[in-house]
Amino acid sequence: MAAGTHYLPGLTPTNEPSVQKSDDAAGFYELGEKLVDDKAPTGPIEERWTTRKFENRLVNPANRRKLDIIIVGTGLAGGAAAATLGEAGYNVKSFCYQDSPRRAHSIAAQGGINAAKNYKEDGDSTYRLFYDTVKGGDYRSRESNVYRLASESANIIDQCVAQGVPFARDYGGLLDNRSFGGVQVSRTFYARGQTGQQLLLGAYQAMERQVAAGTVEAFTRHEMLELIVVDGKARGIVARDMVTGDIETHLADVVVLASGGYGNVFYLSTNAMGSNVTAAWRAHRKGAYMANPCYTQIHPTCIPVTGAHQSKLTLMSESLRNDGRIWVPKRVEDCEKDPRQIAEDDRDYFLERIYPSFGNLVPRDIASRAAKYMCDEGRGVGPEIEELQPDGTTKKVRRGVYLDFKDAIERLGKHGVEEKYDNLLDMYERITGENPYEVPMRIYPAVHYVMGGLWVNYELQSNIEGLFVTGEANFSDHGANRLGASALMQGLADGYFVLPNTIREYLADGPFEKVDENDPAVVEALTSVKERVAKFLSIQGTRSVESYHKELGAIMWEYCGMERTEEGLKLAIQKIRDLRADFWTNVKVLGASDNINQDLEKAGRVADFLELGELMCIDALNRRESCGGHFRAESQTEDGEALRHDDEFAYVAAWEWGGDSNDGGQPVLHKEDLIYTAIEMKQRSYK
Repeated sequence: MAAGTHYLPGLTPTNEPSVQKSDDAAGFYELGEKLVDDKAPTGPIEERWTTRKFENRLVNPANRRKLDIIIVGTGLAGGAAAATLGEAGYNVKSFCYQDSPRRAHSIAAQGGINAAKNYKEDGDSTYRLFYDTVKGGDYRSRESNVYRLASESANIIDQCVAQGVPFARDYGGLLDNRSFGGVQVSRTFYARGQTGQQLLLGAYQAMERQVAAGTVEAFTRHEMLELIVVDGKARGIVARDMVTGDIETHLADVVVLASGGYGNVFYLSTNAMGSNVTAAWRAHRKGAYMANPCYTQIHPTCIPVTGAHQSKLTLMSESLRNDGRIWVPKRVEDCEKDPRQIAEDDRDYFLERIYPSFGNLVPRDIASRAAKYMCDEGRGVGPEIEELQPDGTTKKVRRGVYLDFKDAIERLGKHGVEEKYDNLLDMYERITGENPYEVPMRIYPAVHYVMGGLWVNYELQSNIEGLFVTGEANFSDHGANRLGASALMQGLADGYFVLPNTIREYLADGPFEKVDENDPAVVEALTSVKERVAKFLSIQGTRSVESYHKELGAIMWEYCGMERTEEGLKLAIQKIRDLRADFWTNVKVLGASDNINQDLEKAGRVADFLELGELMCIDALNRRESCGGHFRAESQTEDGEALRHDDEFAYVAAWEWGGDSNDGGQPVLHKEDLIYTAIEMKQRSYK
């Protein structure tokens, strides 16, 4: 085991190494000790969370006023946690790099939020939501965590309705539902195509109420650049004021990371331009394990890439798959035609053909791969683009399939479609110049969400004591693929209901001894940030930060994107190592550190992406199976579906930082076995 490894009470190492068979990744990592999350409860699954909430110790109101909590991120997980913990009486410091908490990226998840209310009386239940989530994640998530999420889902809707979130309602005034991918019931609550925005405004106003009450102090335009660990416990952060350039230390009794996902490692993604991995990665370098980093979600309904000029992709909500039908021409020669000129008999509604039970509502990973295969066959639509090939050459391809609302307009009328999707279809027309009421939309898969993240136990605490991780920043709830409309569910469940109940078990040992600003650990963290900033500005090379990010993204998409191979991943690892070495000798960061400097901000984020990208490829190389969004070409069924190997890979891969590989360091792999007692592991089928 690498030097400095430490375990939480309740995180038990065993001395039995995992059985190792032929290993593609041999030489790229060290094997550590197996992990067991002893905080995971036992007993009947429907009683585990209720029992744990009762057993966890309480913190009396007088002591809460003496306890300080730092929360990094103000999306649904962070904003909800700040509001709830502030109202409970703790002293909360909330940090975000945006100019307002309400600009967090949670706003972009517009399609809906899942909850097991069974308002449609179509067979839904808490257990069915639990089952669908575990199955959708290809049996690579923890069953206790997922059941807890499902059981809290109904409470989220009640909370948000009480806050005034304007969910859609049916003619009689009751809350309406629609379906999302991977399920056969209607459990998704929505506010037209603005669900994430409306939910975030609800969390934001709840948080701002506590700001006014004095229990929450908001620090906007502040970016966390380092975690402060004192005597093995997280006790604060180092943040840069992005307006003045001041580098500040902020100390507390616990730190909560709610900083979102790392999809922007691919450069082109549906994430906001500022979304990054820095908060989580700095914690990882301080000892926090990064779990399942290769689990990336590819969303099937994005506006296709139009050329090399793009720096971002736009997501079209999965809700569109409720009424839109996905197809490509049956004949390659028809791909250049106006789709309105292609006869019905000449259209291949491939998802309905291949997966008749779920049709257009198969899970995202399956829909995405199917669209890729159609385009690989030469039946893609839209303009031709230059695409990088594995041998380094480029080829002209069409990367798009049709999402057609013709049948929905005939069935519901144009007004009926407008009521459900108008803002989404209007956004599509503004971006593409094409009217989706008249011409089928064109979509193609793109990087969206990540299921990997910092390792946490059942109580959302990382292996660093006092460091809690919520929402997309942790790994715990979605396995190898996230079902649509579950991101908002997890963020709000963690923020409103889970973290407030689990963090008190840790805080019950307080009040804690205060940390001095001159403590060696604080000084070291502050100094390291200042030196890092100075290093960026001193290199003065010839390449822009943006060019490195773009090249990294191309490597990641080509070799660790929708399909991965042993050969490609090994090549990617070497390419990333070479690119990172060049970055630290040849990057040119413009400007200075004592004011607003977006180039400097991006340099720090890209430096972390360069390290994360290598770990993602090593994780993908080690996992010699296909599951959910992780598709190894060497492991597939005869009909091209993902083929798991439960005898070897039914575990969480928790990676410990082992130093920079360019200096001889190697990550250390710790395995946490996935054990199912309430659900049977089986090969997924949506046919």
